[in-house]
Amino acid sequence: MRRLIVILCLMAAPVWAVQPDEILDDPALEARARDISKGLRCLVCRNENIDDSNAELARDLRLLVRERLVAGDDDKAAVDFIVARYGEYVLLKPNAGGSNLLLWAAGPLMLLLGGGIALIYLRRRSVAEEGAPAGLSDEEKARLAEIMRE
Repeated sequence: MRRLIVILCLMAAPVWAVQPDEILDDPALEARARDISKGLRCLVCRNENIDDSNAELARDLRLLVRERLVAGDDDKAAVDFIVARYGEYVLLKPNAGGSNLLLWAAGPLMLLLGGGIALIYLRRRSVAEEGAPAGLSDEEKARLAEIMRE
């Protein structure tokens, strides 16, 4: 029973991909490296940050972040170095500027466009229903009766 509890506790514990040989001696630098790593995408795993990924490329990126921090870079400079090397795709939360601005704005713009088209359609439909005649005129009724007799 004791073994089962230990096994379940080990399975429930979070699994960190950061290896002991990657961890920096300075706790402040290590905390900065972890913060930066949480915002960088693993290029192999796609939607997983490099701090949680076991891929070799993620390990290389973690080491590169730590290398830049030890070299004296601030957080922004370290991220900019990695983005310059691997492209903006490496960011889990891309910048909302430049060419990305079109992608950020596309969703709300499409929603507004669709709402506008629906509103125009509904207004035209209600105007068309209001303008329709309610019934046959006396002349039309007489003509219909004449046709029905024939």
